[in-house]
Amino acid sequence: MATPAPKIKFREPQIEMAHGAGGKASRRLVEGLFAPLLFGAGQGPLGDAAHIQINGTRIAMTTDSFVVNPLRFPGGSIGELAINGTVNDLAVSGARAEAIVVTYVLEAGLPTDILEAEVRAMGKAAKEAGVRIAGGDTKVVEHGKADGMYVTTTGIGRLIPGVAISPESVKPGDKILLSGPIGDHGITILLARGELDLEAEIQSDTRSVLPLVQSMVQAAGGGIRWMRDPTRGGVATSLNELARDCGCGIVLFEETIPVRDTVRGACELLGLDPLHIANEGQFLAVVAADRADAALGALRQTPGGAESVMIGEVRDEPAGSVLVTTLYGGGRLVDMLVGDPLPRIC
Repeated sequence: MATPAPKIKFREPQIEMAHGAGGKASRRLVEGLFAPLLFGAGQGPLGDAAHIQINGTRIAMTTDSFVVNPLRFPGGSIGELAINGTVNDLAVSGARAEAIVVTYVLEAGLPTDILEAEVRAMGKAAKEAGVRIAGGDTKVVEHGKADGMYVTTTGIGRLIPGVAISPESVKPGDKILLSGPIGDHGITILLARGELDLEAEIQSDTRSVLPLVQSMVQAAGGGIRWMRDPTRGGVATSLNELARDCGCGIVLFEETIPVRDTVRGACELLGLDPLHIANEGQFLAVVAADRADAALGALRQTPGGAESVMIGEVRDEPAGSVLVTTLYGGGRLVDMLVGDPLPRIC
């Protein structure tokens, strides 16, 4: 009997910028086109990295592309961002990055000193993260076709013992931890473009979160249910994906969510929700209630984790949704990111 043809649900006539923003449009594209054609039936929830088994050895593998504009910004650059982003995708999947391969897509006319600076930034970030750059590739395209340079990475990691995370393991009563203030990266990129008449001292939060993850694992071990670094689409999109995949409700306490005044002010000017703004050096974790205090204490004692907080909990309701509550008893449902208010941020 012939195998039934994959059922394609993605019927939009062309690709728009929103399809790369990490929100609802991205999910429609991935689940409606890529998943049925590339993964086939029975594919479970999609995470930041795939866990695969080769001759009895389980490894984690991830891939990512970086098209940030501008190439350099306060607190980081595309080369450093590429390494940390790859290391972080592996870390929140419960793995330590061991090796990364890199592809550069360069635009003809790119000044050599800019390329050299990004290669140096990449090497420095890899050394600091303890990961080896094992190989790569280079392509050059015509002038005007690549905004200077794009970078693509693929990372392989070794699983961290004692960690087994999945949306299916999340249950009511679990606590939601956040490693620090949200929105710094997205707003930094916006200000670096000069698109907003606002002077502020703010820089990207790009960094490796592996040390924080490892500290939390040592303290909470099997109590860690799920992790994610909320990059494109921000905290709201990551938690909406979790709510949909686990079938539970996610309740956030608005007064506990750390947002810098600069980020909040920029979001108010633009009509954006900080929960939808991208981060590059923070992560979310769902931890069993009886291990949450230990996990939070470990994060706060780790360099870079002093601002870690508990921002919410998992409940039975509202099933499949994210609810943000206030001190005054009010509440609002927060959906995934719709559209692409800040394109080309990572």
